[in-house]
Amino acid sequence: MTDPELLKSLRGQQYLVLRPVADVATFYDEEQAALQQRLPDGLSWPNTGHVTLRGFYEPDRVTLLCDALAAWAENQSPIDLQVVAVDGFPPPFQVLLARLERTPSLVTAYANLTGVLDLTDLYRIGDLPLEEWVFHLSLIYARSLDEQQWQTAHAQTRRDLSPSPAELITCAEFVWYDEDGEHAKILPFATATS
Repeated sequence: MTDPELLKSLRGQQYLVLRPVADVATFYDEEQAALQQRLPDGLSWPNTGHVTLRGFYEPDRVTLLCDALAAWAENQSPIDLQVVAVDGFPPPFQVLLARLERTPSLVTAYANLTGVLDLTDLYRIGDLPLEEWVFHLSLIYARSLDEQQWQTAHAQTRRDLSPSPAELITCAEFVWYDEDGEHAKILPFATATS
């Protein structure tokens, strides 16, 4: 990430994300590029596709948080990601997104992470129960569109996908922001045994 204002707004925050690198990533890049061409100028978007599992505000306990998340990852099996639709979060959010299937491995990973975090006093940002969480990759942040522009963009974009892009994720990424900018550490998952 290179936007100075965005980096400043994220200072002190940390995130646990899944970053696709194969078929889901290819779909994401192509879909985002098409939206950027079609939608008005002035919108923002993530630099890379990612699925946020949790956000935190622990600027003074980054190492402790990273260690807790690494311990979770060491016990986590690979996660199946499957994009089933292009959709959007309605106002006031106005985010166009790639919605993911609630695969058993993704749901289990989220539930297990919740169990680990519930044993700590780590401060979570935007934490939701599993049944309310929408697994997704944000494509375009469209809050600056007026109501009519948003409705049009959402209607033109929304669709189910068949076939569904899918891939197996074998690691998570711990991302944190401080006065020096963005930092990241890869957290490998346990090797599948069978």
